[in-house]
Amino acid sequence: MSASTLEHTVLAPEESLDLLLALLTGPEAPTTTLTGPSGEHIVLPPEVFEVLVDVVTAMAQGQAVTIAPVHQRLTTQEAADLLGISRPTFVKLLEDGEIPYEQPGRHRRVRLSAVLAYRKRHSVQARNALDRMVEIADESGMYEQMATPKHTR
Repeated sequence: MSASTLEHTVLAPEESLDLLLALLTGPEAPTTTLTGPSGEHIVLPPEVFEVLVDVVTAMAQGQAVTIAPVHQRLTTQEAADLLGISRPTFVKLLEDGEIPYEQPGRHRRVRLSAVLAYRKRHSVQARNALDRMVEIADESGMYEQMATPKHTR
């Protein structure tokens, strides 16, 4: 992948990756050393090794993998698609200060890292709200009421 490539998607291979996955994640996982085509040894940073394990894990499950640089700037439509919301809803998030953006000309641009950070924050908030709703339902006895069969007249 060249430095100018913004995104690269690779389909899972047809052959099984179970052996490779076991080797990468097993109790005696290899060091992060890679041997190049000329026999040179390159030590991989732990972050790169983690990405390699994540890629192999996804592909072993038959999933395609897309690689995109985090510094990538997205259009409002691309960011909205990533979050699974409409572009007007995404623009409202920008205007409300939920996600930082740049507007060098007429069009807004947002960093992929900012969109991913928002998605993570939003996911945590949603999980906390759901946990609180369950707690309230439990405290008020709603679970018992729902479990009791209703009698018809």
